[in-house]
Amino acid sequence: MAINKLIMTMKATTIFKILFTLAVTIVFTNCGYDEDLIEELSISREFAPVDLRAIVRNQVNVELSWRTNDDVTNYVAEFSTDPNFGTIAETVEVSRSEVPVLVPLEGETLYYIRVKAVSTRGLDDSTWATAQAQTLTEQIFISSEPGDIAATQATLRWIPNSEVTTIEINPGDITYNISDQEKIDGVATITGLTGETEYTAQILNGTRIRGISIFTTGIDVGDNTLVLPDDDLFQVIADAADGDILVLEQGDYTSQVGSIILNKSITIQGLRTDFKPHLKVSFSIGTGATDVSLIDLDLTGDVAAELTDVVRYTEPGNYNSLLIKGCIIHDYDRSFIAGSVTDGIVQNVTVEDCIVSNVMTNGGDFIDFRNSDALNLSIITSTFNNCAPGRDFIRMDASGTSNDTGLTANILIDQCTIYACSDSDSRRLLYVRFVSNDVTVTNTLIAETASEGYADRAGIDETPTFNNNNYFNAAGFYNTSQYIFDGGNYTTLDPGFVDPTTGDFT
Repeated sequence: MAINKLIMTMKATTIFKILFTLAVTIVFTNCGYDEDLIEELSISREFAPVDLRAIVRNQVNVELSWRTNDDVTNYVAEFSTDPNFGTIAETVEVSRSEVPVLVPLEGETLYYIRVKAVSTRGLDDSTWATAQAQTLTEQIFISSEPGDIAATQATLRWIPNSEVTTIEINPGDITYNISDQEKIDGVATITGLTGETEYTAQILNGTRIRGISIFTTGIDVGDNTLVLPDDDLFQVIADAADGDILVLEQGDYTSQVGSIILNKSITIQGLRTDFKPHLKVSFSIGTGATDVSLIDLDLTGDVAAELTDVVRYTEPGNYNSLLIKGCIIHDYDRSFIAGSVTDGIVQNVTVEDCIVSNVMTNGGDFIDFRNSDALNLSIITSTFNNCAPGRDFIRMDASGTSNDTGLTANILIDQCTIYACSDSDSRRLLYVRFVSNDVTVTNTLIAETASEGYADRAGIDETPTFNNNNYFNAAGFYNTSQYIFDGGNYTTLDPGFVDPTTGDFT
């Protein structure tokens, strides 16, 4: 019985193989007939554009792109504010070689878009492919020129020959009617403004906003003291009362060389942000100078004249604030800001919107508080180039009166560019030994430095805040073998500076 079953199974297998072979032969034989092949589709209209995309560029320009067809050379794009395309706001004819195409439109508008292929071979045009795009507020204002923004007036510039009617400015609810000639020139000057005030200007065509500009007016001298380049700067400062504001007219003051001793609260400020007065001085801050502000100055050091520090605290005292803002500072041989006197306590040190270059730290560190204390140090929106090439960027020792008393030294670095600073594999950005300290470094670009990184020893904040920083050729700052390193949200992109050798960090 078993032998019979085996024979029957073998016969069945043989028959199956024969049938399968015949089937395959029939299939392949049938595929060989040319008359069954479809070599060309019979169509009555062009195919609609595929992968239509609409991207808003530069606020009000819509870039249209789609996958083109080799059989189609021309397309039509239509824009409407009506989803049913009852009215057409813009029609654009586009050749295949012009895709993607950029179409300028009105700002602050939701556009419905459709595109079709136009036949040049006797077929019907295609059906429409559709998309949408929401334009943003238009921006026809262009950059101001030096001197445009004064204390009580502002010159605003926009693309000449634009269709505009008015400029609205706030605060103050000011409406300025643009003349025909101003429209052609693209320039208007608005007067009657208040000094040291942030304004928002909107340029309109009827009710449609075509641009927004935010600017801050310069200082209005008013009851303050105006200083001219021919005045004796040292004497004017000596004669000033506590709390005075000295406003320096643009010009060259560098023939008056020396260390300015401050023993009272004072503000020394350039009159014009765009034309900073040039000084060759250093500042020695002593008892009584509770609040000192240095604003919109161009400061130069001089080794021969012993102008090696920009600012140094030289006497004991309880100091409230030091503000260095909008200054260009360069070529000092030792320190940017320093305090080495016992019982010198500064509550707030702020560096803002400054460009600092070539502070060489021969005999000191860049920001150097040893026996003195700085309890709140904020460095924001500033650029530092070739500073402390062989020393530490920030040094805070544990020798001051405030150390280990329950007080915390807070250090903030935000939105800064730090280029070729502490450029040594034995130097750090933060050499901090003040017993209690809190460190935050955010939105900052650190580039081209062999620095060890942030810190290499205990004493620094063990849980610093790092966020959104970029390290280019600055590997020490994210090196996991370092004592403190950025292990979070950072990048290492090439910033593409225009020319660092000339200080152009654009």
